[in-house]
Parts: sequence; structure tokens; C-alpha cells
Amino acid sequence: MADPHHAPDAHDGYVRGSQEISEQNQTFTAFMGLTKWGSLIIAALLMFLVLWFQPGGSFVGGAIVAFVMLVGGFFFLKSGKKH
Repeated sequence: MADPHHAPDAHDGYVRGSQEISEQNQTFTAFMGLTKWGSLIIAALLMFLVLWFQPGGSFVGGAIVAFVMLVGGFFFLKSGKKH
């Protein structure tokens, strides 16, 4: 069986759970925000283009559906109460 990287009697000063992780939390929060809002924008743009360029489609119809989708998505995806 393999030996652990650090022997139990090693004194390197590291204590599990003591590292500062605020930067990782901020990065994760930013990534999740960009992911959810970017997905909403891509979905609304795709819906707009599909309804505009389909046979018999119209620019106005696609714009209305995309706008409704953006407004609905905004209220659905906005953050709730902060702890």
C-alpha cells in the first residue's frame, strides 16, 4: 500500500480547514453568475433568430418572444435573499 505524502509526525504548519478561501468563493460566484445569465441571453437570442428566420416568421414576433423570455428569466434567475 502506498505511503501518505506527509508522515503523521511531519511539522509543516498546515492544519486542514485553515486556509483562506474567500478568493475561491468570489471566483465561483462570478462563474455561476456568468453561466446563468449567459445561458439566458443565448437562449433568448436563439429563440429570436429561430422565430425571425423560420418560414413565415417575423422580426416583431421573435423580438416579443425574446423580450418576454428575458424578463421571465430575469425574475426566475435573480438571486434570493443573502445569508
